[in-house]
Amino acid sequence: MVAEPQRPRRRLKGSLVWRAWIAAAVLLTGIAAVLLSRDVMRDWDRLQIEAERARRLAYSVRGVPLPGTPDLDDLAGRLSAHGVALGAPVFMRIFKREFELELWLKRDDRFHRFAIYPICRWSGELGPKLAQGDSQAPEGFYTVDQRALNPNSRWHRSFNLGFPNALDRAHKRTGNYLMVHGGCSSIGCYAMTDPVVDEIWRVVTAALKGGQPRFHVHVFPFRMWLRNDRLRRLRRDAEPAQDLGLPGPVHGVPSPAELGWQS
Repeated sequence: MVAEPQRPRRRLKGSLVWRAWIAAAVLLTGIAAVLLSRDVMRDWDRLQIEAERARRLAYSVRGVPLPGTPDLDDLAGRLSAHGVALGAPVFMRIFKREFELELWLKRDDRFHRFAIYPICRWSGELGPKLAQGDSQAPEGFYTVDQRALNPNSRWHRSFNLGFPNALDRAHKRTGNYLMVHGGCSSIGCYAMTDPVVDEIWRVVTAALKGGQPRFHVHVFPFRMWLRNDRLRRLRRDAEPAQDLGLPGPVHGVPSPAELGWQS
């Protein structure tokens, strides 16, 4: 008997191997594209941040208020419009990527966002401060009391954020004297310009004198709930406040939902 030829089986085997190689190549190409896109996005963020720093510095040098600055000459009117007064407890949030500082005031047992101030400059990149000398502005949850305020700062007025906090120390992060202050220069701080820090100073000192022992400052790399679906899921999973390490209601700090996670 004549044996049947094996060519079809060999061709089938060769075809399967070839398809496996193609699938592997496609997979590796996809992985490379993802990694490259991350690098590109990171570099694009850096370029945009540097461009924004230059733009804001130009405003500061010319003595022109930064875009988005509230009417600093009408603090009393703005307080009245929000139904609050000097001396009300305060809460603060900072968003690096958006160059924004939010000031919240308490009314009817809840905090309400009173003002959004443009940040003139912060140093470093998105991400937490890790070590002394890395020029990073800190990210995390901090508390500020009367002892942290400096009315005679070289940067007009300042208050110390309190870096490193307990979490920073647990991660062996080092650094000190990281402030929110006036001017438009920064080495690890958040510079607000002198007129803006004057208004913030009036509000927070009134709160501390009014009986608030300390106020909370929460510093984020960006508004996480606006970036992408993955971070929106992270936001949902992070509630309630205790899951984020935020102070709970016993300290007078509202939950993430109350603080505008959805805004």
